[in-house]
Amino acid sequence: MAQEQRRVLLELLRRPGNAHCADCGAADPDWASYTLGVFICLSCSGIHRNIPQVSKVKSVRLDAWDEAQVEFMASHGNNAARATYESKVPSFYYRPTSSDCHLLREQWVRAKYERQEFTDPTRQEPYSAGYREGFLWKRGRDNGQFLSRKFVLTEREGALKYFNRNDAKEPKAVMKMEHLNATFQPAKIGHPHGLQVTYLRDNSTRNIFIYHEDGKEMVHWFNALRAARFHYLQVAFPGASDADLVPKLTRNYVKEGYMEKTGPKQTEGFRKRWFTMDDRRLLYFKDPLDAFARGEVFIGSRESGYTVLDRLPPSTQGHHWPHGITIVTPERRFLLACETEAEQRMWLDAFQKLVDRPMLPQEYAVEAHFKHKP
Repeated sequence: MAQEQRRVLLELLRRPGNAHCADCGAADPDWASYTLGVFICLSCSGIHRNIPQVSKVKSVRLDAWDEAQVEFMASHGNNAARATYESKVPSFYYRPTSSDCHLLREQWVRAKYERQEFTDPTRQEPYSAGYREGFLWKRGRDNGQFLSRKFVLTEREGALKYFNRNDAKEPKAVMKMEHLNATFQPAKIGHPHGLQVTYLRDNSTRNIFIYHEDGKEMVHWFNALRAARFHYLQVAFPGASDADLVPKLTRNYVKEGYMEKTGPKQTEGFRKRWFTMDDRRLLYFKDPLDAFARGEVFIGSRESGYTVLDRLPPSTQGHHWPHGITIVTPERRFLLACETEAEQRMWLDAFQKLVDRPMLPQEYAVEAHFKHKP
């Protein structure tokens, strides 16, 4: 009998929609929630296990199933659950994938099944109201300490602001939606709810690092920022579809990590720097949590005179790491060195994809205003 139930379950996995995790999209899920009727991956099953009042999970292959449980799975499935629990997901709301941090995946699962935010739009008030204020822990630019700061997000003004004192009349910073980005960086920030917010000031990238002790609150802030960006872009590009705008709301970095670099004369010693590839901007910092980059390099397309080489010029001296990269721009060459061949390969792949990609009209504008820093 047990064999028969397992055979039916494995057949159900081949039905449309069931071959990928209902929550993060990972291929070949081999767990299931037998109270919700969805097939999920091992990672998401751990999240479901933490909401036992809503979801109870079993392994498709290893656990015993009774006939009624299997029949329930057969009459539901991932597509049916999506039609119910995701029927009113706002366009701007971030749908995490298997590669996203635990916090985003956990809060997505809780929002869907525990709080049922996407069956009733009135439950989406915290991130869809167009205004949000509250206190977040913000890392100090100079001393590295996290201090509680008041933040205000207002779609009407198209800005995120923070204040150094509760009674302050003027904000310490105003971050316009036009150039704002937010990405979760728990490992870098050292907190599971850590969010990195970047914006442009005088055409230079400025970083702030924030978190909230409550993971739900932090994800609400993140999606409120995406909503504000969405409505800003709808006004800026009135003819664009939601499908065109949603990928532009926030972006994760292409790659980050340490490399060595030398200065513009290429006679200075190489120094270890933290590099962040943010679309076509390659930024470098002395420390991963610095507020400002030491410099930025724009990487355009091959047609515009950009190339990347998997080596350094033969006469190069002063680098401690052996695996070289040369970025050639119309103005100058940037010499970099990686510690391992694997790191070099990953950076080269990231750079090559940018060079191979034709530039968009707005990217030519960025290139024109770009200031290379020594």
